[in-house]
Amino acid sequence: MPITISIVEDNRGTRESLAELCNETENLRCTGAYPTGEIALREIPKCKPDVALVDINLPGMSGIECVAKLKAQLPSLQILMLTTYAETDLIFNSLRAGANGYLLKNRPAEELISAIEQVHLGGAPMTMQIARKLVEHFHQMSQPAPELETLTKREQEILALLSKGSLYKEIGDTLGISVTTVRTHLKHIYEKLHVQSRTEAAVKFLNGTKPASGFFMASS
Repeated sequence: MPITISIVEDNRGTRESLAELCNETENLRCTGAYPTGEIALREIPKCKPDVALVDINLPGMSGIECVAKLKAQLPSLQILMLTTYAETDLIFNSLRAGANGYLLKNRPAEELISAIEQVHLGGAPMTMQIARKLVEHFHQMSQPAPELETLTKREQEILALLSKGSLYKEIGDTLGISVTTVRTHLKHIYEKLHVQSRTEAAVKFLNGTKPASGFFMASS
């Protein structure tokens, strides 16, 4: 079954390009593309897509308000903010509203496709620039997580690569293990760190390690 996607984007050219990209990708299918949040709130609950791509700067209702209202109606809907804005307050407001990921529009098409697949599987994809802003924010307010000491050497290796921005397959290739094994280790990592996403895990890891520890730091 393809991943079904709805798009909320006021720019017609961008909206049509996104819909075309989804429909031309084998495992994706666009179920609707809407120019405003008001129309999206009326139509998306009818088709119940797996994933919604939502722009922040919409006419009338903002994308952040649209996300909050969509989540209230469809709690299981996975939402990716797709925007040109990288301001910290917009990032946090989007995540508080219920967004599951945050990507900048200037990313390559294959990165967007990968992000849709990741969020559908329960991940929290973010452009590295956005992830870096989150890390820097938590560096200013958090203390090192003692749970990091409970991780095995292999779990630390996987978390280091995860924090660098590596995808599951890339982690598996680097360490010589299968993607299934990577997912199993990540499940244990999330349980030990008491987190629910790769972003939260990366924040705890980066906040609790130093460059001299031998682990990778996320690139900007």
